[in-house]
Amino acid sequence: MKADCSQRYEQFKVLDTHLLPITNIAIDKFGTRCLTGSYDRTCKLWDIKSGHEMCTYRGHENVVYAVAFNEPYGDKILTGSFDKTIKLWASAKDDCMGTYRGHSGEVVGVAFTPDQTSLGSCSTDHTARLFSINSGQELATLRGHDKEVICLRFSTSGQMLITGSFDNTIGVWDTRTHKLITRLKGHEEEVSNCLFNFSNSMIASSSLDGTAKLWDVRTMTCMHTMESHDDEVLDVTFDYTGTKLATASGDKTVKLWVVHGAIQLLQTFRGHRDEVSKVSFHPSGKLVLSGSRDSTCRLWQTDTGSCVQVLTGHEDEIFSCDFNYNGDTIISASKDRSCCIWRSPNLD
Repeated sequence: MKADCSQRYEQFKVLDTHLLPITNIAIDKFGTRCLTGSYDRTCKLWDIKSGHEMCTYRGHENVVYAVAFNEPYGDKILTGSFDKTIKLWASAKDDCMGTYRGHSGEVVGVAFTPDQTSLGSCSTDHTARLFSINSGQELATLRGHDKEVICLRFSTSGQMLITGSFDNTIGVWDTRTHKLITRLKGHEEEVSNCLFNFSNSMIASSSLDGTAKLWDVRTMTCMHTMESHDDEVLDVTFDYTGTKLATASGDKTVKLWVVHGAIQLLQTFRGHRDEVSKVSFHPSGKLVLSGSRDSTCRLWQTDTGSCVQVLTGHEDEIFSCDFNYNGDTIISASKDRSCCIWRSPNLD
């Protein structure tokens, strides 16, 4: 995928999605459909090309906070709710295929295992859990955190799971034995996000202590602490090659880091007028997308550090934004209850 950094994205559709604010969005692998969860207790499936609503999934008794596709197939959907349950849906219809119970607190994260046989969830009850998709049986309750568990990620092999918690640590779990391998300690405030790089050799974490950290998966030790931000680090992400890392902060900036070989700060992107809560890479790695409380998204050129476009149209804080798989479409979601679809038709 090549990115022409001078090419501008144009607003294609504005989805007036829900009666109440959106909580989360997910884009399928092919970049043709997206999910929205909402405080109105529903999840909706949207056709990105047409902007039409394809399906509404009803059945939760409280806020739908977490949504996920079973990548790369996209024929099943998970929803996690403040009603303490997870539901499985066929993406082509609104019939619930299963409800998974066991959490005693709000479910704030859900994910399919890479082999599609199980699902993981995390909750404000301080636990993560694993369930069999077919039987609905709870396979394991992963206990080890002292506070809310707010994110979870499987390794590409599915043999490891990481969980980020408000107890300032990242839990690393063996999904075969359901045992805690270790807790990665070093952050002094709540963890806001954590994820593997593509090769699963590193874990990145961001924290409200104003730092991001890189962890070596082989030794389970901290490789580097990135201390350049002046406020909370709210998001962190790797590029597709795993050689660059971007961090988003309450200090209104995004920073770009080289994490292959000598770890160093490459760029600081300045221009947002309020905190930046979301950051993602274009598939080519040549552009970074950021979403901010100032109601805008910005596109940044990684080579020069310059802002090549400001995406305006939302009327409230943007809490999520991402590229589709091909990089020719951007989806942004805002507290104004809308999702904007942006297209760049001339990207190769």
